[in-house]
Amino acid sequence: MDKIEIKNATIIDGLGGDPYVGNLYLNNGKIIAITNGESFDADISIDATGKVVTPGFIDLHTHSDISFLLDSTAQSKVRQGVTMELIGNCGMSPAAPLIGESKEMLMLNLSRYENDGGIADKINWTDYAGYINASKQSGATLNIAFQVGHATLRSAVIGQEDRPPTADELTEMKRLAGESMDAGALGFSTGLFYAPGYYARTDEVIAIAEEAGKRNKLYSTHQRDEGSRTVGLFVSLNEAIEIGRRAECKVQISHVKCDTFSVWGKADKYLELLESTVTEGLNIRGDQYPYPRSSTSITGAIFPRWSLSGGREETLKIMADEDSRGDLIDGINEIIEKGRTTEGIMIARYVPDESLEGKNIAEIADSMGTTPAEAVLRIYQEGEAMVVMQSMDEKDVDTFAAHPLIAVASDGSSMSTEGVLSVGKPHPRSYGTNPTYIEHFVNKKKLVTLQEGIRKMTSLPAERLGLTNRGRLAPGYAADIVIMEAENVKANATFTDPHQYPSGITHVIVNGEIVIEDEKFTGKTPGEMITDFNS
Repeated sequence: MDKIEIKNATIIDGLGGDPYVGNLYLNNGKIIAITNGESFDADISIDATGKVVTPGFIDLHTHSDISFLLDSTAQSKVRQGVTMELIGNCGMSPAAPLIGESKEMLMLNLSRYENDGGIADKINWTDYAGYINASKQSGATLNIAFQVGHATLRSAVIGQEDRPPTADELTEMKRLAGESMDAGALGFSTGLFYAPGYYARTDEVIAIAEEAGKRNKLYSTHQRDEGSRTVGLFVSLNEAIEIGRRAECKVQISHVKCDTFSVWGKADKYLELLESTVTEGLNIRGDQYPYPRSSTSITGAIFPRWSLSGGREETLKIMADEDSRGDLIDGINEIIEKGRTTEGIMIARYVPDESLEGKNIAEIADSMGTTPAEAVLRIYQEGEAMVVMQSMDEKDVDTFAAHPLIAVASDGSSMSTEGVLSVGKPHPRSYGTNPTYIEHFVNKKKLVTLQEGIRKMTSLPAERLGLTNRGRLAPGYAADIVIMEAENVKANATFTDPHQYPSGITHVIVNGEIVIEDEKFTGKTPGEMITDFNS
């Protein structure tokens, strides 16, 4: 491994302090020195005059569970400065444990890609230890950490049914969760907004979250309701707080937002509750992607949860029955009326008919000569679709973006401008979350200083995961480093043309190896599987 010198750098250490000028020296994957004049031998010298050097960004909320297995060189994250991703979010860890009906979740994820590269035939693991081993063999451009998902556990033990677990079933979910975390998963996640996670009562979640608390690992949650669809935003937030309180675990609120019209303008109230809970002594924080639009599956977005019990086969049976189909249409219309518009729901990925990608539901319904709800059912008849939705108020987005308790995280997956991961019109967050934050919230709106923005991308997420040697620039820490022209950082990905890499981030170093050099990919995949706090 080459010894690397980064000289004349404006250094932002990740802790939020003032920038300073100095030189960094890297060897054997570590930072060995930061100096103000003293020099060390180096094989490679990078002149960072006029550039900012920061720790590598840690993306706390991603869905790259499958994408990095399909393409280990996927560059959308590393080109925006991300040197570590946390996967297994929203209760979905589709790659483990693969028993019972949980394998169906993995196959559903793979169905988004017309060519899975033969990965489906290579899936021979059932537990996290096997998945981690397969991940190591695949390699990656950046570091990857894992969580075990509640929906995966539920699918493995109960299936997709809307019912509480038996005592034996709950014991088995707890066992699998503990086994997964002992194998290297750094946390436990829920997606209580989605089926089958939605079917869980609070006590069920607490019982499993206790396994995370025992191991000092993270509990991250997609709240049961981020707006006004079911229990309401604040009832949902209080549920997350209660889970953390009773399970005695760290809580991470995933992709914080005020979703649906009725809760727009409530960001300050949301943050007040978060702040008071921190003052009480609970270790709770949040993360956010810096966009007013969200993205999920079409079933997750606008199907009533009762219609998803039992999985896709049961939903198709409901659609085939005239009376039940009518009830389902009524349910979809009610959800749309509460906080969506058919013009604001765009198809992002749909394998059965790619011509629909980039079109909204209103347009598609008009072309079919039918109602929006009926158009949605016709789409789902042929396969699941991913959608992008207008759902948040920009003022709320700004309020969350400026708050010190809220980290920056993408909620996206690793992608590429070519190959199997270049399909569809995905949310641009997969290419542009960190550059967007710097470009808009630091440089243009000046909601936070650059050093504070960098803290929200580095040491804050590292602290949430309990990492001891990543997330800051200091001797002995991992050599995960970003070099950028801070004033020129730009997210080029858009909602209409998302497959575009950012600009202004010139170098990205992962574990002491240069992965991005002068904004070009070097072909190196030095990423590691992070399976303990000291990795």
